[in-house]
Amino acid sequence: MRITFLGTGAAGGVPRYGCKCPACERAQANPVFVRRPCSALIEDGDTRVILDAGLMNLHDRFPMGSYAAIVLTHFHPDHVQGLFHLRWGVSCTVPVHCPPDSEGCADLFKHPGILEFKPEAKFEPFQIGTLKFTPLPLIHSKVTFGYLIENSQGVRFAYLTDTVGLPPKTLELLQQRAPHGLALDATDPPPSTNAQAGNHNNWDQALELIGQIKPARAWLTHLGHRSDTWQMLNNPVLPDGVHVACDNAIIELR
Repeated sequence: MRITFLGTGAAGGVPRYGCKCPACERAQANPVFVRRPCSALIEDGDTRVILDAGLMNLHDRFPMGSYAAIVLTHFHPDHVQGLFHLRWGVSCTVPVHCPPDSEGCADLFKHPGILEFKPEAKFEPFQIGTLKFTPLPLIHSKVTFGYLIENSQGVRFAYLTDTVGLPPKTLELLQQRAPHGLALDATDPPPSTNAQAGNHNNWDQALELIGQIKPARAWLTHLGHRSDTWQMLNNPVLPDGVHVACDNAIIELR
């Protein structure tokens, strides 16, 4: 199984428009540090699946027929905005597996065009080619799924954005299934004394969850400019097997 991080950024990305913080200035000077909307490409043999659709150039980057389906974590704009142009394609349909969110985003449900939305149910697996996806409920401000993805050889990868903590049943399943790889929301830096709780993990919460799940390898993703600046200033040491994801990084899981 191959995973490509198409984007690893929180809403607003890095650099953030108009921001002069160290992380944003670094990204403006060097595109290696740019973070685009959080998304990934999963490949297994001939099966290719796009996870989330926040990239605005999906229609250019992925020609018609080059992937089997799109799988959405939720309907916040930074995870679906690429669908607004893609839907006006012709001569085919694009399966879009998603959480059962009746609100969706703007008029996507009313005018889906070539998009064929397929609402899924929590903990009920569905198959795309050689890959089995198990939707895992997350804790966010909209109905949100993470996914445990498994191929026919038993290789498992868990993709968990956006969330703050995990529901007990989701955590229990992940502990039982011991993923070979885990990508986890780590949007914010460690909290200060006056920090307010949000809808995303901070650095400490993400590392605590990784310690509880015990994947073979893990990547921190959905990172904001505040988190990147904190890393630049503090150079934190990560546990063995834990990495900070970056755009265009490719992972091979066997």
